[in-house]
Amino acid sequence: MKIAIDAMGGDQGADVMVPGVLQARDQFPEIEFLLFGNEDKINALLNGDTKHITVVPTTEEIGYEEEPVRAIRRKKDSSLVRAAMAVKEGMADAMLSAGNTGALMAAGLLYVGRSKYIERPGLMTTLPVATSDGGTDFIDLGANAENKPEHLNNFAILGSVYAHLARGIEKPRVGLLNNGTEATKGNEVTKQSYKLLAENPLINFIGNVEARDLLMGVADVVVADGFTGNAVLKATEGTALAVMKLMKQSVLGMGIRGKLGALLIKPALRQVKAKMDYTDHNGAVLMGVKAPILKTHGSSKPQTVVACIDQIKTMVGNNVIPEIDQELAVLQQQD
Repeated sequence: MKIAIDAMGGDQGADVMVPGVLQARDQFPEIEFLLFGNEDKINALLNGDTKHITVVPTTEEIGYEEEPVRAIRRKKDSSLVRAAMAVKEGMADAMLSAGNTGALMAAGLLYVGRSKYIERPGLMTTLPVATSDGGTDFIDLGANAENKPEHLNNFAILGSVYAHLARGIEKPRVGLLNNGTEATKGNEVTKQSYKLLAENPLINFIGNVEARDLLMGVADVVVADGFTGNAVLKATEGTALAVMKLMKQSVLGMGIRGKLGALLIKPALRQVKAKMDYTDHNGAVLMGVKAPILKTHGSSKPQTVVACIDQIKTMVGNNVIPEIDQELAVLQQQD
C-alpha cells in the first residue's frame, strides 16, 4: 500500500506532516509513503530515516487564500497537485493533505476523477458522540454550496457503505439533518430528500435528525447539503472548544478550592478533551472519487496525521471505494 502525502499543506506544513508520517511508518510497516514538497526541508526533518519513505521534490505550494481551481491549474508542481497526480497515475493508492480544502477537492475531481455513478462528491467526517466510543459520519461538509435531493440520496449511500465497511456497523442508521424530526419539516430540498431516502432500499433510513442531537448518537450517518453541513460542523467545533475554555476559566477562577477539585477530576477532563478536540481526530474523506482522498485540519498534530493514515489503511484494505461503486451501480440499475 502506498500513500501520497502533501507534506507542505497545513498551518505548520512539513513540521507536522513529516513527524506524523514517521510515527505512522513505525506503526504500520506495511505502508510505503511518498512525501511531496520541499526536498531540503523534508530531508532535514527525516534526518536520514527514509525507511519506507520516498521524497518527491516539488517547487510550489498552494496557500489557503488562493482560488482553488486557478491554483491547481497554475501550480502544477505544487505538493498538493503532484500528490493527486500520483494517485491518478497509479503511483499511490490514496492521498492525504492538510492544505487548501477547495484546492484538494478540485484536484480530486480534476486529476483523480469522480465515480461515474454520482453527480457530486461529498466531504465527510466522523464526529465523536457523547453516548459511546463510536461516532456519526456527517456528509456533506462543504464540497458543494448547493445540492439537489438526488445528491443527498447519494450521500446517504456513500456514508452508509463507509460506516459498514470502515467502521464495522452492520446496518448503519441514516438520518437527514433538518429543523425538526417530523417528515413535513424543512425546505423543498429536505422534503424531497426525505422522500428519496425513505424509498431507498440500500439504506436504513430513520428519518429527520435535529442539529442538537448530532453528537448524541441518534444516527450512524447524517446527511445534509454542503452549506448547512459546513455551518453546523464549524458551530459544533467552536462550541466544543468554547466549553473546554469555559471549564478551564471556571476552575482557575475558584481559587485554591477549584484547583484542588481540578486535580481530582483531571483524568476525566483529559478524556473529554481527547474525545471532543477535533484536532486529535482523523480526517474528512472526499467521498465519491475514485480513490481515498483525505483532508485533515490545517492545525493538525502529528497524532492526527497518524489517525488519518490509519483511516486510509482501513479504507484501502477493506476496498471501500469499489464497494461503494457497486452499491451505486445497483441503485442506478433500479432507476
